[in-house]
Amino acid sequence: MSVSAPHRPAEAPRSRPAPAGPAPAPRPRRPLPLLRRLGPADREVLWLYLVTRVGIWATAGAVGWLFPADGDSHRPASLLTPWQRWDWVFYFRIAKDGYFPDATGPWTVGWDNREAFLPGFPLVLRAVHTVVPSWAASGALISFVAGGVAVLALARIARDRLGDREGGRRAVTFLLVSPCAVFLAAGYTESLFLALALPAWLAAQRRNWATASVLTCLACSVRVTGLFLAAALALHFLLTARTRAAWLRAPWLFLPALPPLLHSWYLHAWTGDWMAWKHSQERGWYREFHVPWEAWSHTWTAAFGHTQPTGYALMWQAELLAMVTGVVLLAVLVRGRQWPEALYIALTLWALGTSYWYTSVPRSTLLWWPLWIALAGWSLRRPRVRSAYLYVAGPLCTTVAITFLTGRWAG
Repeated sequence: MSVSAPHRPAEAPRSRPAPAGPAPAPRPRRPLPLLRRLGPADREVLWLYLVTRVGIWATAGAVGWLFPADGDSHRPASLLTPWQRWDWVFYFRIAKDGYFPDATGPWTVGWDNREAFLPGFPLVLRAVHTVVPSWAASGALISFVAGGVAVLALARIARDRLGDREGGRRAVTFLLVSPCAVFLAAGYTESLFLALALPAWLAAQRRNWATASVLTCLACSVRVTGLFLAAALALHFLLTARTRAAWLRAPWLFLPALPPLLHSWYLHAWTGDWMAWKHSQERGWYREFHVPWEAWSHTWTAAFGHTQPTGYALMWQAELLAMVTGVVLLAVLVRGRQWPEALYIALTLWALGTSYWYTSVPRSTLLWWPLWIALAGWSLRRPRVRSAYLYVAGPLCTTVAITFLTGRWAG
């Protein structure tokens, strides 16, 4: 099975002052939201999550029967077989053999550039594998548990933002039925990242900066997107810190820089290159820097210039659509003066939009929690939005799932 990248062609208003009088008693600090007892709204969200998991795994089972590797096979493949594709192969190799097995590395012919992947998910995968014998089952279990944590956190963020219980349920529904939702069930990093990043954001909303920073630190070991979350966290702190006691917690905000620094140090010890992570991205996925209009042009050519097979071309059309969606979302956040969320999306778009061409932008939308909350709020004001989204995104979700599960490139 090939895991190589696609072929690159040749070139708020002010409040009134409080009346005089004795100062009110300080409010007790609320616990981290995910540690509170699950209420009816939380149980409803988990029910939605479980139902969609049944649906996605039923799809995987159907793929095994309908699209066997051998067209004359009389037995379907294992239920876990369709999930062991593309990025999963890298996480599996790192978890099993490490980054540089038998002293191989970038100096070795045919090297797979695995150092482009951060160690957080492989470390968790290796830990779970000590209990679960199957590597593929371990990856699926991680994503299943992490996804449950993520949807609970997303629903609570949405309820806080929209002030509506239904808003939380809708935000989760829109995420779970989004076109690339299959990757929340795969042995990929999206669910684990969200399980850390969203509770971190909840903690930040409660001004619990130590918890928020620790969770963001862990998120930075899973995906480089964690650094963008750390920047949003720092901006949120700057906009809300009003007391000396709050500023005494500021050093916590430097903690998320630790995982990238340690990973760079580790790679340098093996390769002598402090930028080994970036260089592996360039070698394997053409992520050398290009100005945004060049990246758009290259992606447009791949999508509509008939230079690529139709399967790849369609995926690049999805890349363009996802990038436009991100820009519109950024404009909405700026207009609403949601500055920390806007910074998170802006940094993400810059990172994804300055390579040779766009890669994995649709999959990255899973990490744009302001998108799902914005859609939920819009649907509360315009009821037809919910129906339109579900009727369009549902079939696309199944299409992308089948594409991925049959081994084709799906971002």
